[in-house]
Amino acid sequence: MFEYSTIMRHQRGFTLIELLVVMGILAVLLAAVLIAINPQRQFAQARDSQRRNDILATLNAVQQYAADNKGVLPAVIPVGLPALDTGDTTFCNAVVPKYVSLLPTDPNNNSGNAYASCAAGQTTGYVISKDANGRLTISATPEVTTTISVTR
Repeated sequence: MFEYSTIMRHQRGFTLIELLVVMGILAVLLAAVLIAINPQRQFAQARDSQRRNDILATLNAVQQYAADNKGVLPAVIPVGLPALDTGDTTFCNAVVPKYVSLLPTDPNNNSGNAYASCAAGQTTGYVISKDANGRLTISATPEVTTTISVTR
């Protein structure tokens, strides 16, 4: 007969089946966590939030301009479509640096850096227009949400 201590000496470590089961469970958990976190979607949502803040800052600058000019908006803002890119030199010169220190740009444009000066040919990725009643609309192209637009 075999002694108990002799039998127990041969059963060290895990079997191949046990190791494969544990690795399979870990793989499923890792996949679930990556799907839940989804870093690309998180970054896209952060960029959309930045776009919302940028168009609000630009809209506030235009309204401050209008307040200082007896309700008159910058003449370069078109009525209806096509809308004007807020990087337009004439528009930029009207609001920078008196009403906004830097002209905000879309996070995917200009490496996400705001424009400090009003150079020709720069684009911000944000467009502005007004309707027949003088209400301003500024919009951006979103990545996750359906629309990013503010009208006042």
